[in-house]
Amino acid sequence: MTAADGGDNDRPARDESRTDADSDVSTQPRGPATGRDRDTNTGRAGADIDAGGPDCGAPVTDGGEATADGGEVTAESGEVSPERPGSSSEVSVPESDDPGFEGAPDDEEMPLTEHIEEMLGRFLAVAAVMGGVALLVFPVADSIINFLWYSFLPAPDGGISECGTASTGACPRVYNPLALLLARLKVASLAGLIVALPVFVYQTYLFMRPGLYPNERRYYLAAVPTSLVLALVGVAFAYFLILPVIFVYFLNYSEGVAEIAFALTETFDLIILMMGLFALIFQIPLFIMLAIMMGVTTRKWLADRRLLFWFSFGGIAFLFSPDPTGMAPLLVALTMITLFELTLGLLRWTGR
Repeated sequence: MTAADGGDNDRPARDESRTDADSDVSTQPRGPATGRDRDTNTGRAGADIDAGGPDCGAPVTDGGEATADGGEVTAESGEVSPERPGSSSEVSVPESDDPGFEGAPDDEEMPLTEHIEEMLGRFLAVAAVMGGVALLVFPVADSIINFLWYSFLPAPDGGISECGTASTGACPRVYNPLALLLARLKVASLAGLIVALPVFVYQTYLFMRPGLYPNERRYYLAAVPTSLVLALVGVAFAYFLILPVIFVYFLNYSEGVAEIAFALTETFDLIILMMGLFALIFQIPLFIMLAIMMGVTTRKWLADRRLLFWFSFGGIAFLFSPDPTGMAPLLVALTMITLFELTLGLLRWTGR
């Protein structure tokens, strides 16, 4: 007799030795199946559970319950009970709607040319807003020029109408025929710049929105009104503090030696540039906050490189401040450094 024949003869004997409880399972009515399919015609309890049966080592209890990998079939109902926790081979995968599993929902690949076209369109929108505001302000530019000029410089004793005949006061001197027209354009452009700053922030948000996470989008949207407020604060800071200090210095440093003649072009360039520059400088806290909240950088990284930022601020101040005496660049650099340090101090205090 071969080994194969011996195996065939053993199989009926093993079937005959089944318990009565096993036989009862085959005679019971089939209950509602809540788990895997099973073959009730074979009389084996749990024969197909988890791709195994009694031969797979599933324990059979005295109550007629067969369990395999934590699942069990009762002899009374034939139902499959839930598997024991931790015994299943299933892996829990986070659902896409899990709040902790959020991503950038609109992020997608785009050709470089489309990115450039979109960016140019955003800049054109900002330029359109700035130009529109400038057109509205241009008709009243003369009144704004006189207001700004005599806010920092003394007017003639008899009033503005005495300019050209009075011996006192700091009347504007025109040395080229386009000086007054250019001054009007600069005033109108300053008004357009202040209004266009929040538009610029919003357009950059729209450009980067597809790649931003939901919390980053909230930060950016909150920055739009904040940008306008900071710009107005910067203009007020220049008007009430910086420009008065500069012009008092101008009027006094050559007193008794020469009489200063204030040219309209150069003097008004300084006024407009200081106010516009401080509108931009006061965006520094906003940009630092946004960069840290969005994970672009950290407070420690900025603090470790503070000297590099200080020298950069000084270079920018002396590059864009048209003052040969050095007073205006010095005030601009000190303001930038102060805003930078105050922002880092606020972040340290809030634990960021």
